[in-house]
Amino acid sequence: MPTARRRRRLPDEVRTAVVRAVLCLAFTLVGIVVAALSSYADSWLMTPALMAMGLGVFGTMWCLLEILISRQVAAQRVRAPNSASPMGGSHAPAGPPQYRQPPRARPPYPQQPQQPPYPQQPQAQPQRPGTQPPPYPGGPGPRQAGATTR
Repeated sequence: MPTARRRRRLPDEVRTAVVRAVLCLAFTLVGIVVAALSSYADSWLMTPALMAMGLGVFGTMWCLLEILISRQVAAQRVRAPNSASPMGGSHAPAGPPQYRQPPRARPPYPQQPQQPPYPQQPQAQPQRPGTQPPPYPGGPGPRQAGATTR
C-alpha cells in the first residue's frame, strides 16, 4: 500500500489570513440571508443588511488578496538562500567587496599619424603701442565698434 504524502502545514500568517477570510465570508453570507428575508417581510432591517453585505463583500475580497500576498511572502521566505532568518530575502550575505578583474590589454592598433583635433591658430604678434590691429573675420563690425554708417 503506497504511503500517503503529508501536506505541509501552512505558515502562521497564511493560516490567520485564511481564518479571517472565512469569518468575513460568513459575515457576508449572514448579511445576504438577512437582506433576503427582510426584503420579503418589508422590514426596516433591509437597508442595514444591504450595507453589511456590501462591507462583507469588500472585506472578503480584501482577505482573499491578503491570503495571496501572505502565501507569496511565505514561499519567498522558504526559497531564500539563508532561510533560517525571518524574511531572509534573496540576497547573498554581505561579505568583503568583490572587485572585478581589470580588462585584458588589447593588442595595439597600427599607429596612425596624429593630427590635431582642430587647425592650429597662428600665434598673435605683439602689438606696438599706438597701432590698430587689422580687422579679422568674425570680429566686431563698424557698428559694434562705435562707428556710424550714415
